[in-house]
Amino acid sequence: MRILLLGEYSNVHNTLAQGLRQLGHEVTVASNGDFWKDYPRDIDLARTPGKLGGIRLMAKVYCQLPHWRDYDVVQLINPMFLELKAERIGPVYRYLRRHNKKMVLCAMGLDYYWVHENITRKPLRYSDFNIGDQLRTDEPAKIYSRDWLDTPKGRLNQEIAHDCDAIVATPYENYACYQPLFPEKTTFIPFPIKPIKPIKPINPIKPINPIKPINPTPPLKLFIGISKGRSAYKGTDIMLRAAEDVQRQHPDRLEIIKAEGLPFEEYQRLMDGSDAIMDQLYSYTPAMNALLAMSKGIIVIGGGEEENYEILGEKELRPIVNVQPTYESVRHELEQLVLHPERIATLKQQSQEYVRRHHDYLEVAQQFEQLYTKS
Repeated sequence: MRILLLGEYSNVHNTLAQGLRQLGHEVTVASNGDFWKDYPRDIDLARTPGKLGGIRLMAKVYCQLPHWRDYDVVQLINPMFLELKAERIGPVYRYLRRHNKKMVLCAMGLDYYWVHENITRKPLRYSDFNIGDQLRTDEPAKIYSRDWLDTPKGRLNQEIAHDCDAIVATPYENYACYQPLFPEKTTFIPFPIKPIKPIKPINPIKPINPIKPINPTPPLKLFIGISKGRSAYKGTDIMLRAAEDVQRQHPDRLEIIKAEGLPFEEYQRLMDGSDAIMDQLYSYTPAMNALLAMSKGIIVIGGGEEENYEILGEKELRPIVNVQPTYESVRHELEQLVLHPERIATLKQQSQEYVRRHHDYLEVAQQFEQLYTKS
């Protein structure tokens, strides 16, 4: 098949393309590299700043359109798959619809249905927009609500969702928002991750007496990635505060490594060698960043609710240190990990096995292939 993957989110399309090519398909990735993360792509659609940057990108897209015809599948990472206003993207989508066989929309993060459903129907106990029945009132949640509700972006999302042939919803949270509204066309497929060589077994470490350590061990190296302008929205501010408080109480037991706004390769180098990472306080599930860490044997402290394991059919492994969306929960779980390092070896090995079972990029590519060939 000839497949065009438009847009990028945390290296999903680049990784999926590698798997689909291994299966013998001709794949083109066109994206902006997910902004500063700068993931690999075949066609660079990054926008330079200012109004002139928008004009240049629009001109480049229109020059590409004749080449974006006669594909078996065109897959959009998000309704806003270009760095253009929704009013400019709509005609591009309609052109692609007319000149290609199958259109697939990904529901993998922030969009109209993610915002609208979590504010109105509230299918999740907590999310980026609600904690139980209470709506989040912090400024980032308000900004994203205003950005998607009753706006051209929101209307474009609704148009594409109703018009496209299939919707791939990942992770569980997005599936919970889309599936009740589009049951016939919504499919859950896990994120694709390229496998990493399994880590060597680690000898268990004896528990530590928090008052007087008997056998001193190296500090837990905790990695925290901070997204530009999204710290409060993703709960990174709360997680970082909890981690710093644990470090103050146990200075010899915890080392914090912070990364902010780094390109993908540099971000990877900084994360390598960590024992654990904190990621996405309001999530039920690990996303691409967390899964990549798990593939390296790094423990994730974040979203690991039972719904995540159920949708994957996982009955045995529980590698994620699940936290509730509160400072108290994060601090407690991190402190327990710091004081009980004998858990680390098992959690690291389970993390890699979890990714191998459910997120291998070739197996995920096969699931996308099945969706593409489905009539």
